[in-house]
Amino acid sequence: MKEKNYYGAVALSLLLAANLLNYMDRQVLYAVFPLVKAGLKLSDTALGLLGSAFMAFYMVSAPVFGFLAGRIGKAKMAASGLLIWSLSTLGSGVSATYGQLLASRTAVGVGEASFGTVSPGIISGLYGPEKRGRALSLFYLAIPVGSALGYILGGIAGRALGWKAAFLLAGVPGLMLVLPVYLLHGRTEAPLKTKMRPDLSAYAALFKNRAFLVNTLAMAAMTFALGGLAQWMPTFLVRNYGLDVARGNTVFGLITVTAGITGTLAGGWLGDHFRGKAGEGYAYVSGLGLLIGAPVALYAIFSPSAAWCFRAVFVAEFLLFLNTGPLNALIAEVAGPKIIAMAFAVNIFFIHALGDALSPAMIGALSDRLGLKTALISAPAAFVISGALCFWCANVVKGGNKRGYNS
Repeated sequence: MKEKNYYGAVALSLLLAANLLNYMDRQVLYAVFPLVKAGLKLSDTALGLLGSAFMAFYMVSAPVFGFLAGRIGKAKMAASGLLIWSLSTLGSGVSATYGQLLASRTAVGVGEASFGTVSPGIISGLYGPEKRGRALSLFYLAIPVGSALGYILGGIAGRALGWKAAFLLAGVPGLMLVLPVYLLHGRTEAPLKTKMRPDLSAYAALFKNRAFLVNTLAMAAMTFALGGLAQWMPTFLVRNYGLDVARGNTVFGLITVTAGITGTLAGGWLGDHFRGKAGEGYAYVSGLGLLIGAPVALYAIFSPSAAWCFRAVFVAEFLLFLNTGPLNALIAEVAGPKIIAMAFAVNIFFIHALGDALSPAMIGALSDRLGLKTALISAPAAFVISGALCFWCANVVKGGNKRGYNS
């Protein structure tokens, strides 16, 4: 038991470090949106497409990697994904045209899909149900911390050296973690082995799992809001309050990392504490945070000053990140260990297909017609939808309709 806990901590630490770079490389683009727009003379629609194309390839690749996970090995796939997205981020830094930048960002999506599909399954297999929510919350601390690093690095490097340099600086660190993550293979795979590998029929079985489906829809609405705010809020600060790129991204990044760390850790603890017999507490904690966060996010968009906007963004992000650990832990609860990689793959596909593969381009298109402030109203509206779906999911789980393929 002591050895398993030690190795679980090692694996979690390495995967957390890689996930930090995952989100840093993902968000650095949005920090330099104004610089890319000016440098390549792009419309807001074209800018939004850079984010949507990344997500489109990310979500389409995920089910393929979910199926291959049991055959290739989760750690090998995680290391391969890390290598691909790091090299592709470097490719973004040498792009001379919009087409080259678009191609590089789609390749980043493929690499991150490989890593994102299998890593939660590795962690879930190393931690029992009583600690799984907190372990996954630590892993998903990468979302606010990595995002903040991306915003800060992008803002500072972009202003001082240009937007291409920001990508080059972001892409290098991931290459140093490829081998350590690859070496996790074998030790982290053992707890997850089963006598039979799931086949493609497991995907069909997941669509009969009501709790999994409702949870996925709730996460899709949340991801729509998160993706829209993450990609457009730094630009909104520049346009609406006249902040320069470096200051706007630095302040937004610091708010994101502070609210994200506290919200994610609080959500993991509250989720495990209120988990309940079937895991319905995970959904209740998430739903409450999202419903309270909706009016706060709306106020952030219409705040009379940058100072009040920053305060509201902090509260809204705290409540948004509250759901990260609980909703991902609920996937492990309702799917079971045999098909956990496939369950996360399906979840990744749909939360991005219905979420942030749509919201960046949609908000960009609405911004070209109605203005960015009006376009951003779609984000708090998605908070409300997500919160309502979380409460529905809690009722489904509490009623016992949670078993799918693993029953």
